[in-house]
Amino acid sequence: MENAEARHLLEGITVLDTASWVAGPAAATLMADFGAEVIKIEPPGGDSYRDFVNAAGMPTSDVNYPWLLSSRNKKSVVLDLATAEGREVLLTLVRGADVLVSNYTPARARRLRVTYEELVTVNPRLVYASITGYGDTGADADKLGFDINAWWARSGLMDLVRSIDALPSGSMPGMGDHPTAMALLAGIMMALFRRERTGRGGRVSTSLLANGAWANGIMIQAILCGAIFQPRRPRNLARNPLGNLYQSRDGRWFLLTIMREEREWPRLARGIGRPELLDDPRFVSLAARRQHSAVLIRILDEIFAERDWEEWRQVLEASQITSGLVARLGDVYDDPQMRATEIIVPVEDGERPKLSTVAGPICIADQPPRRPGPAPLVGQHTDEILRAVGYDADAIAKLRARKIVG
Repeated sequence: MENAEARHLLEGITVLDTASWVAGPAAATLMADFGAEVIKIEPPGGDSYRDFVNAAGMPTSDVNYPWLLSSRNKKSVVLDLATAEGREVLLTLVRGADVLVSNYTPARARRLRVTYEELVTVNPRLVYASITGYGDTGADADKLGFDINAWWARSGLMDLVRSIDALPSGSMPGMGDHPTAMALLAGIMMALFRRERTGRGGRVSTSLLANGAWANGIMIQAILCGAIFQPRRPRNLARNPLGNLYQSRDGRWFLLTIMREEREWPRLARGIGRPELLDDPRFVSLAARRQHSAVLIRILDEIFAERDWEEWRQVLEASQITSGLVARLGDVYDDPQMRATEIIVPVEDGERPKLSTVAGPICIADQPPRRPGPAPLVGQHTDEILRAVGYDADAIAKLRARKIVG
């Protein structure tokens, strides 16, 4: 829980979030969680990600939940960076900033004249954090990429994470963006650490492709080492029956994850009421269980179909067997562990007192994160931010009349 008198870890750090969609803004959100002032730079009309809630297939809600998740605790400034005057306003903001987050392709950053090389001349202490789909060099450097194609599909994950003969499956929105945000945040914090030592900022970058490869690193490393891959098998023919999916009487799927078989197999057999399996020559050793895996899977299927998941959960926990329910979203909503560990936390929004959000996955002892507040309206803080960097009311009005700010 947050101590109202605690100083937040990143208090005094100013972040300009010029990125759109998910990975870059999510990294900035995590900095806002720990006290940074994050200024969301939006184009005239607002960030296009504000409309993602209305995309085909997205759950319907009267709350713009993607925007809340990626923009809580931020301040919004509308600024047309395609104009010379808009760029001058950005440079004024850059002079007092610590971090700038961008997801421009290299070509677009050059067109807007917002590359690190240009901005560092204004503020040598600036940490310029760039997220791209495919990296800064190579034939695909200027190719647009979302996590479903750059992180999920291009990395090999989309092909590997499916049952035999099944079609490749799509990823969930943001599934690759959020871990990529963690990599960008790590780069930002290392650059800030270096700045503490040297006084210099610097440029850090990551890509959805690099993070997809890292997520799939074990399998990619295997092929880089010339490993021989075994053909996929369906669930009922899995090589390890003790590391497999099973279904309970009430239709819930769950995982057995037994890694220390010689110790845990006897506990499982006794816990499920079938100690005679321990004397069955087909299952007396690891090699025998592998040889007769399909038979053991059929036996376990019949046993687990006799009771509901909650009964099996208690049995497995009492037997000290690692297992886990394949959660549905309703389970996540009501998960007491997520509430107890403040993974799910309330939003301080007077208009929606029962609203909650997903906290960032970082816990630092004695450094509580800021309580989540609402995401900003389009241009909600334009006047406040511009006044703070020296623009008077007349100058702001003139910029607004020319639609350079909003």
